[in-house]
Amino acid sequence: MTSPLSTTPTTAAPPRVWSAVLFDLDGTIVDSASEIMDSLAHMFTEMGVPVPDVDTLRSYVGPPLLDSLQMTAGFTDVEAWEALNVYRDHYDQHLLRSPVFPGVEGVLQRVQAAGIPIALATSKPESMAREVLEHNGLAKYFTDIAGASEDETRSTKADVVAEALRRLQARGIDTTDAVMVGDRGYDILGAAAHDVPTILVEWGYGSPAEAGDALAVVHSADQLRSFLVG
Repeated sequence: MTSPLSTTPTTAAPPRVWSAVLFDLDGTIVDSASEIMDSLAHMFTEMGVPVPDVDTLRSYVGPPLLDSLQMTAGFTDVEAWEALNVYRDHYDQHLLRSPVFPGVEGVLQRVQAAGIPIALATSKPESMAREVLEHNGLAKYFTDIAGASEDETRSTKADVVAEALRRLQARGIDTTDAVMVGDRGYDILGAAAHDVPTILVEWGYGSPAEAGDALAVVHSADQLRSFLVG
């Protein structure tokens, strides 16, 4: 699924050598919107709620789902947890169908070859995220894989970024010049909470309004590579 994000990409060379790179997963590494939206539609049907339109369903892709079910769908806490479990049961059967975006593995290869540690920072449950990376042969590029906890106590992007940074630091890795790669405004805000800038990828699910505070917006894997390793 192609993003409507149309901010003019920044093409200047990266301002410094990055000490670590954090990657989002959905909309950044894998094109998972179709599978997520299908599982959301199934969930709403099972909950006896009319299935929202496509644009509304797409808005659920990225931010923590439990929060969205309460704030956007208007579910109570109990209903939101029931809906989340219905969603997870369905999505778990389909999550491995999502393809990797073209060129992304090459970027991961180049960043790793440059000696820059890579961590995943996703609001998807960590167990699911690891399964997706392993299925696609990408886990080998990641020093750490940080995602949401199963009980959702760690689910916001800021919390996940904090966990990814903590794990890298525990390995003795310098994170003072880390950068986030994502596709939504949630990635920018979550990383900014830890003074980490974000490069937004145009092939994801964001809108132009979400790109304003990004360090850069890139339109291709080659351009992303140039920002990360020159």
